[in-house]
Amino acid sequence: MQIETFRILFDLVETASFSEAAERNGVTQSAVSQQIKAIEEKFGVTLVERGRKNFAVTPEGEIFLSAGKEILQIYEGIHGKLDELRNSVTGHLKIATVYSIGFHELPPYINEFKAAFPSVELEVSYRRSNQVYSDVIENRADLGLVAYPKTRKGIEIEPAWSDRLVVICPPGHRLAERKSLSLKNLDGQRFISFEPDLPTRQAIDAMFLEAGISVKEVVEFDNIETVKRGVEIENAISIVPSESVKYEVEAGVLKQVKLEGRNIRRPLGILRRRNKALTPAMREMIDILRAKMGESG
Repeated sequence: MQIETFRILFDLVETASFSEAAERNGVTQSAVSQQIKAIEEKFGVTLVERGRKNFAVTPEGEIFLSAGKEILQIYEGIHGKLDELRNSVTGHLKIATVYSIGFHELPPYINEFKAAFPSVELEVSYRRSNQVYSDVIENRADLGLVAYPKTRKGIEIEPAWSDRLVVICPPGHRLAERKSLSLKNLDGQRFISFEPDLPTRQAIDAMFLEAGISVKEVVEFDNIETVKRGVEIENAISIVPSESVKYEVEAGVLKQVKLEGRNIRRPLGILRRRNKALTPAMREMIDILRAKMGESG
């Protein structure tokens, strides 16, 4: 027995007419009669007294109508509860991010999200780029944030903002007072590098190759914090996203010099597992992050 059968019965009782009940429900009069008869045979009762002038609902029919109304209310309430769930920004949201984004660019947007949706339990993990992809694919993270996003099987990429790459050096370095530098100016300089498997390192290597220059690599590090410390200690230079040295530059610990040339913006992407249902919390976080894309131009 289907939900539509209850509606047909209610319309029949309300109109006291098989033909009108049929018209309301877009079926034939015969179909109405058959459905009512099927209920009566299933429960072994008579629901309505049939007759041209004496149509009436039996006591058994009244019981059936009362129970049917409760069933319909429950059924129709399911839709409301599902809509509420679909639109309610609650639950758990897990984000995996590379260090440079997570430490230096994400915090204001995390704070904005928490203020707007305090009932969401937000968890942020700081990972290497390849681990972020793995976390998203293997469903350990709902969203991932990486630099130089690459297409991978099972991953969907939402374009995010981009940040400008700059040259950094200690205040006493001979390049510290320059307003801007070309890649040619970096030829032969002592350089603090990221480790070779990191996307930003690979992009910088490609820039050097295109410009036909080489640097004197002092040491390699796996995250941006140690790269900055290496620049200070070794009196060397490096290339990093501008947002990542904002506080050091303001404090006078490091100097930032504008880098001229092609491909000097680092694109960032939001990762999510392909075909993963987009929860309200995921949708709201993506909207907040994409608003930053508009700010960065």
